[in-house]
Parts: sequence; structure tokens; C-alpha cells
Amino acid sequence: MRTNLCVSADEAASIAIEALGFLASDPERLGRFLALTGLGPENLRAAAQEPAFLGQVLNHLAQDETLLIAFAANSAKTPEQIAAAHQALGGEPS
Repeated sequence: MRTNLCVSADEAASIAIEALGFLASDPERLGRFLALTGLGPENLRAAAQEPAFLGQVLNHLAQDETLLIAFAANSAKTPEQIAAAHQALGGEPS
């Protein structure tokens, strides 16, 4: 999905933090994310301070269309806005 939306780094970080909260709101979603990243609950907060990690959060959503659509609906954002945020944090264009 190509997007012409422009999202600032601050906006992108905000979207990624919101996405992390979305993942954390469901133990199964969070568990899968932690297993894939190799992180544990004890170091998640510190990792969330890093822009590269925030990009990984959005990459995780981008890799699972069902999850992406659920987050988009939950956050009142479009998948295109989320893709633009992912790009702003250094992710590959979709």
C-alpha cells in the first residue's frame, strides 16, 4: 500500500505508542509481540523509548493485516496513516 501522507516523527511515535498500548491491552497479542521481539515485560518500557523499537511496533502491525485493521478501527486511524507513521520511523514503504 503506497501512501502520500506525510507524518512527522513525533506523530509517528505517538501512533506507535498508541499501537503498543493496543497490543498490551490483550495478553495474547502482547505475548506474541514479545515472543517475536525477544523482549520481556521487564524491559518493554525502556525499549519503548527508542525510535527503532517504535518502528518495530508498527512493522509488527503491518505484517498482520487483521491486527492492522483492528488497530486502525480501535484508534480511528486509517491503515494509510499507520503506514505513513511506519515510514516516518524508518520502515520500508508498503
